[in-house]
Amino acid sequence: MSYWNYYPRYVTVAEKRERAGRSLSRLRKKNPHIRPVILKGRTLATTWWGKAWNGNLERYADYANRIGRGRSYVRHLAVLDLQIAPGAVTALVQGSRSKPYGVEIHIDPLSKKRWQEMKAACTWRFDSLSALLDGKFPKDLADVFTARGKGLFPSPDEIHLDCSCPDWAVMCKHVAATLYGIGARLDEDPALFFELRRVKMEDLVSEAMTETTEQLLERADRKKAGMIDDADLGDVFGIVMEDAPDFSRQEAPPPTPHKKRPAAARNRQRTAAAEARAQILALIDRSPEGINARRIREETGIDITRIRNTIAAAHQKGLIERVSRGVYRKAAPRLTRAQETAAVLSFIKDSRTGSTVPEIIENTGLPASRVRYIVSRAFAKGEIRRISRGRYAARAKAGRKSTVSETVYQAIRRSRKGLSVAQLKRKTNLPESALRNAIYRLHKQGRIRRLQRGIYAGDVLK
Repeated sequence: MSYWNYYPRYVTVAEKRERAGRSLSRLRKKNPHIRPVILKGRTLATTWWGKAWNGNLERYADYANRIGRGRSYVRHLAVLDLQIAPGAVTALVQGSRSKPYGVEIHIDPLSKKRWQEMKAACTWRFDSLSALLDGKFPKDLADVFTARGKGLFPSPDEIHLDCSCPDWAVMCKHVAATLYGIGARLDEDPALFFELRRVKMEDLVSEAMTETTEQLLERADRKKAGMIDDADLGDVFGIVMEDAPDFSRQEAPPPTPHKKRPAAARNRQRTAAAEARAQILALIDRSPEGINARRIREETGIDITRIRNTIAAAHQKGLIERVSRGVYRKAAPRLTRAQETAAVLSFIKDSRTGSTVPEIIENTGLPASRVRYIVSRAFAKGEIRRISRGRYAARAKAGRKSTVSETVYQAIRRSRKGLSVAQLKRKTNLPESALRNAIYRLHKQGRIRRLQRGIYAGDVLK
């Protein structure tokens, strides 16, 4: 197989959009209520809520290196359906196969303590009616909402991902496309964000309105510094901001003291993780034909994220090997470096006509880089000889010529009726160019004679 056959065919943007359009038409016939993610232009998010959602994901190192793969999928209309429910998001994403992949994302609800802190922070910062009646959004309130680990937006530990594709990575491109699709959906309806975090936005607004109606109306016409325009009271939670929030200079609320878990609880968690890891690897060891992550979850009930992380770590350490995409089994025992060298040299010395590197790789099963290294070292040390370009054989015995010409001469000398180039190629397994060069030299030296055109025999006069 050619080296380039391992890579899939390049698919143009037009083909991707056409494939997604066909899948969307089929899905709408079965379910007319599906909601695809369709961007207006190439911008992934236009409102403050959409930009803040995407910015929150991209600032975490766990997601920043992998989430970018989903941008092109969203722009190519690959997210065929996206539904947001309290604490859960389900989506259908068109991939390389004809059937779209199913994506499930579960987000932990906002803790009561953090929600109380948010309401208290809004009470302190909403100090005039102009923030509401004039459609102004305080910048300092945006800092509170987007504070890392303290605000309304979830951290990676609070987001649980799953996809039906065979890719073992937790953050596959279909999951990444769904996460960006959530940001686009928040542009349409920011209230879905509060539904996703399982909190009521009415509580936030009512807690912020701490002043009496008379006091607020008296100051309604005052201009409050530090407000952002282009919003109205009926669309407070769909506010459009010119720039995404600056996460690098945030002033989070005063940090609460971190309560360290007891040592017993930490030990129990480590023990449970070790037992799950051992259970996963034992199941892979018992599957000679290989097993995938979904089947492991069906048989063990372990979380799919833990299963995939365990598989990735074991594969990196060489404990398991990949049979096909998403399917793994126990790795075959590895040979030592001395055993690999012995296997390569033994195969070369057992071959009468010599061996090439591809033949050695095919018969020994060793990596190409390792075989080339062993051959080059053995040739430099004189342990093997090169009989033609790319073909190696055992070292010649003392007092015996070890050239291609000698090999061709011995083959012709043993034939009574003579041999043609094609017959010599079958007998010696040498390249045709090397054979013709050797025949030319031998005939010029008078060691062989030409019986007829293309047929040569040994010189019987000598």
